[in-house]
Amino acid sequence: MAVRRVMPVLQSDAAQENREFYGLLGFEEVMDLGWIITLASPTTPAAQVSFMTADRTAPVTPDMSVEVDDVDAVHAVVRDSGAEIVHPLQDEEWGVRRFFVRDPDGRVINVLSHR
Repeated sequence: MAVRRVMPVLQSDAAQENREFYGLLGFEEVMDLGWIITLASPTTPAAQVSFMTADRTAPVTPDMSVEVDDVDAVHAVVRDSGAEIVHPLQDEEWGVRRFFVRDPDGRVINVLSHR
């Protein structure tokens, strides 16, 4: 299993304002689904930040996303560890397969792979 990127997910109702502000720092929009936008560095594409009003297909808004090379394998390891899965493993219409798990401090982590 390999981690491909780690990205904070900040809950916000100010997507346009954040797009403009982080643009001043060199970030560019790479995804906008209406309820979540992701901004990335054009020179280091794995350097990203997302702003989300609320997760459209899950009961809770994650605090962080971790992209892995094999989400099914990570899910099995996490499940077998007894960690709290707060959103089941599923395919999403925007091309990812993901699940949410709660870390020891109570933060919700979105673990995903692109399909």
